[in-house]
Amino acid sequence: MSWNDTFMELFNRCASAYQAGNFDYEKDYSAQDLDFLNSIGYKPREFFDFIEDFVDEGQPSPASALLIAAARRDYFLVQQHGISSDKTITRDDLPSFGEEIDGIPYFPRILTKARGKIKGELDPDIMFGCGGDRNFFTKNGNIAPADFLRRVWAAGDNDQKIVDWVKSCRG
Repeated sequence: MSWNDTFMELFNRCASAYQAGNFDYEKDYSAQDLDFLNSIGYKPREFFDFIEDFVDEGQPSPASALLIAAARRDYFLVQQHGISSDKTITRDDLPSFGEEIDGIPYFPRILTKARGKIKGELDPDIMFGCGGDRNFFTKNGNIAPADFLRRVWAAGDNDQKIVDWVKSCRG
């Protein structure tokens, strides 16, 4: 079975458990599930956040969750050579909701979150793809979160490349 099939099988199983009232995500995972998540550079809570938002809010979709995981997995395997970062980005490290870059509200926050997500450095209490992030993506041309992650990866530390791309998406 390919990793994406395993991801979707786990996603569907956990979504069903959550719909049935099992909100303790730590009990949903077998040792094999935890090994799988570790192999793609994912943390158990990080995975669960996508389940919770999908069941409660209908988004992000399972397909979007898979594409986001694919971007993270690729970075983890290619750039980090399968070794997790020991850095953690906490809520205190995030720019405030009202900060802007080049007149675009929320941009500093989503950019920091995206860099943390791609590197696997977000504190478990921070979700890339939350409602605020989805609002940013919608308002800026219906950007796919996984596309944003890949653009952030490609741009490295060059914020202007990402700003220019987001502005081009606004059409």
